[in-house]
Amino acid sequence: MAEAASSVPSAELLEFPKKDNRRFLHAVYRVGDLQRSIKFYTEALGMKLLRHRDVPAEKYSNAFLGFGPEESNFAVELTYNYGVDKYDIGTGFGHFAIATADVYKLAEDIKTKGGTITREAGPVKGGTSVIAFAKDPDGYLFELIDRPGTPEPLCQVMLRVGDLDRSIKFYEKALGMKLCRTIDRPEQKYTLAMMGYAEEKETTVLELTYNYGVTEYTKGNAYAQVAISTTDVYKSAEVVHHVIQELGGKVTRQAGPLPGLGTKILSFLDPDGWKTVLVDYEDFLKELHQKE
Repeated sequence: MAEAASSVPSAELLEFPKKDNRRFLHAVYRVGDLQRSIKFYTEALGMKLLRHRDVPAEKYSNAFLGFGPEESNFAVELTYNYGVDKYDIGTGFGHFAIATADVYKLAEDIKTKGGTITREAGPVKGGTSVIAFAKDPDGYLFELIDRPGTPEPLCQVMLRVGDLDRSIKFYEKALGMKLCRTIDRPEQKYTLAMMGYAEEKETTVLELTYNYGVTEYTKGNAYAQVAISTTDVYKSAEVVHHVIQELGGKVTRQAGPLPGLGTKILSFLDPDGWKTVLVDYEDFLKELHQKE
């Protein structure tokens, strides 16, 4: 017991995630046909192909797409594993979201390009905000949100969790996020928590969804993780280890440099099994700038 007490981090260390300069870098998930996905994301969703790499030795390719440069904007990292054309998205992953000045036009453009609209553009139930839902060729959903003039169109990653209060505490303490707002819908039996590093309309947020009475979801093998920047993976690791002891979760890769790249990362699971990778931001920028 004495040994455990001596390992308790200082108050200053526990405050580090909130004072650190963090932002969402990219979400990683797997697709069955990379060229098909690139075509859909650029032509139907309006994203730009930011970079592409093929790694034959490890039998995979990936492509980074988004609405602005990776130095300032969130991106999606699509991964194609040679010979694998289908994945299970599971029941836990919800959707991504795109903010746009005209939901009706974007939904129509997606249909024109052969995309599937699963919820037609129109006001939300009991409100005036206009939304729609689109599905990409692999079955990933994108919510289209009426939000003109936003600096970050790729604005949400929605994940379902089994204990919302526990998840809010985990992301506040382990990752330094702030709770932007919560939305409770008793008539539809769910509660949402929007969490991020700035005001919701200015940045990407994690949308955590709790469906009344549901404590577990299947993860599938399609969605992988979200990557977030940090100025110090080692200091971050100390905090994460402490929070995991308190709230649950698991470190899947200890803090340190990746072989070959040298980029320092830390990866871990939250109490529901959702994976986050913290990436040294200076290393991330070096990696970006050394690409062709």
